[in-house]
Amino acid sequence: MSTAAMNRNTAHGESSSSPVLSLIDITKKFPGVLALNKVSFDVRAGEVHALLGENGAGKSTLMKVLAGKHQPNGGKIILAGEEKSFENPKQAKKSGIVLIHQEQSLVPEMSVAENIFLGSLPLKWGNRVNWKKLHADSTEILKRLKCTFSSRDMVSNLSIAKKQMVEIARALVFTPRIVVFDEPTASLTDHEKPVLYDIIRNLQEQGVGIVYISHRMDEIFHLSQRISVLRDGEYNGTLNTVDTSEDEVTKLMIGRTLELDHASKPSQFGEKMLELRHLTVNGVFEDVSFSVRKGEIVGMYGLVGAGRSEVAETVFGLRQPSVGEILLEGKVETIRSSHDAVVKGIALVPEDRKDQGLILGMNCRDNMTLSALGSVSSMGFMKTGEEKVVYDKYQQAMKIKTPSWRQKVGNLSGGNQQKIVIGKWLHTHPKLLILDEPTRGIDVGSKAEIHALIKELARSGYAVLVISSEMPEVLGVSNRIIAMYDGRVTAEFDGDAVSEDKLVQAITGQYVTDASGPAPAASA
Repeated sequence: MSTAAMNRNTAHGESSSSPVLSLIDITKKFPGVLALNKVSFDVRAGEVHALLGENGAGKSTLMKVLAGKHQPNGGKIILAGEEKSFENPKQAKKSGIVLIHQEQSLVPEMSVAENIFLGSLPLKWGNRVNWKKLHADSTEILKRLKCTFSSRDMVSNLSIAKKQMVEIARALVFTPRIVVFDEPTASLTDHEKPVLYDIIRNLQEQGVGIVYISHRMDEIFHLSQRISVLRDGEYNGTLNTVDTSEDEVTKLMIGRTLELDHASKPSQFGEKMLELRHLTVNGVFEDVSFSVRKGEIVGMYGLVGAGRSEVAETVFGLRQPSVGEILLEGKVETIRSSHDAVVKGIALVPEDRKDQGLILGMNCRDNMTLSALGSVSSMGFMKTGEEKVVYDKYQQAMKIKTPSWRQKVGNLSGGNQQKIVIGKWLHTHPKLLILDEPTRGIDVGSKAEIHALIKELARSGYAVLVISSEMPEVLGVSNRIIAMYDGRVTAEFDGDAVSEDKLVQAITGQYVTDASGPAPAASA
């Protein structure tokens, strides 16, 4: 590790301070699952303590116990030397504990300001809301976060990234003792991440203890002083960040070192499965042209807002093109709805699995067959036995971890939820599989499994389009890469020839090819 990184990790002298928070032998049971088994964890004042583990390891559950969302079956919470018991999140927040959720907990039909101060709205005479102070205080917090939206905007109209900034804003309403960041950058743009890092450092300087949960190793090594690892609901060790490596942390998480595989480059692919010709949706993206062949993985890379997801939504019938053509197997198609797309052999694994890909209150089996109910029903009645056969097939193939098919999908880890979404669409037997941010918020072990699955599907003849904001992912799985910036294709790279520098230039508008037609492959 560099000297600069070592200086960052020793800047606050946490090694000599006593913990401001200690979780001792925390145990939590759910029906059929021992989620936490005597887990201990502590945080020092002014420290960033990273909490890592595979999806389902118990990280979020432990923090929900701390924040009063779950009641533990055993163990103690010691805050500033005093034993605490929180019956609800409001009690935890009153004691100075703030949890910034991985699953956004905002109220869509309220304004940004109302969400930021939810539960602590400023009042004036007559116990009425002081709207002027509410919006003034909210605007000040949004300025600190360099947000471009207004405190008066409705949360329902915000993008996922902007909603995440509202979640973070909640932590700045007052100076807390402990702030838990659970995958805070999963939906943030590259512009917003440094702002978050500055906020975290400011909180450290005020003596606030930070718990940082993330699957992004670069962030962990950039921000944290210590790293603790959970595995299968049990504590598996703590490391000083300056004294360890990504390989050591990964091995502690999954019990093995992770061999990063890269996409093999077959000498030839099949015929074109998908071809876009000058596709345009006015005001969203324009003149997008590229193709995906059978057996090929094409990656789409760009910043949030570049138009990648919107292109996929248009191919899937969720948006109607203003200009241009969509060809499937050489034939011009009109796709008026998602039903049309499924009938024509297109599947879309959406960016937001919780809101767009799953019914969280429904069990695993029923979610798995949602996209092809006709295959497991007759005359309006479900064939539950055949549903179970479908579920078992994909549960075993993708190693989905759940005690039973009866488990509600909302209780699964992010990685297992994503596998359910992918299995649901594979059951439609698509010819073209579109995956939008397929590994967002997923641990390194599950990420490697999904990457291997994507490559196996391509080898089986699927045409695969992968949209990702992570450069290592798009480089690792793609045979070709389409770069987008500001609603336009700026370059097309062969997977063997692409360089990181040119890819960055392409997604920031500095490397532009002729937009009048399909962009030629650019050599590195």
